[in-house]
Amino acid sequence: MRAISHEPPDYSCPFCRLQRGEVNEHNQPSDVVAVTDRAFARVAPKWWPGNPGAVLVVPRAHVENLYAISPEDGHAVWDLTQRVAVAMRDTYGCDGTSTRQHNEPAGNQDVWHLHVHVFPRFTDDRLYQRHEEPRWVTASERAEHADRLRAALALPVTFA
Repeated sequence: MRAISHEPPDYSCPFCRLQRGEVNEHNQPSDVVAVTDRAFARVAPKWWPGNPGAVLVVPRAHVENLYAISPEDGHAVWDLTQRVAVAMRDTYGCDGTSTRQHNEPAGNQDVWHLHVHVFPRFTDDRLYQRHEEPRWVTASERAEHADRLRAALALPVTFA
């Protein structure tokens, strides 16, 4: 399948900007909980009710979607996704985790850089029934969750 790009020509990728040290209220260095050679994980700036502390796992290379990712970057993202899910389960006291990844506008993709959502799940949290209810959270709200995951993951957190 030939990948079709939906990324605008002048797109300023928030994940690439974060790796370059360009920050704003939604992208802070303190959000980053792990960095590997090919992927990184950061606490998400948008949370759904009942699922605080969700994480995004992102390939370091700019790749728009699942259709275009290399096997090496795909494996790195999935390996880090698993580590994040285990750390989340251990540190948040959640009942489980869920992952999801979106491709193209019809697939609900709205950031044109592949990323995997890792959600803490709690009994009866209704995550999938609350799609329209997310809110942007402050860096200070994200910090507690990031600190706990960073300690549990014990991986580098800087983009070298």
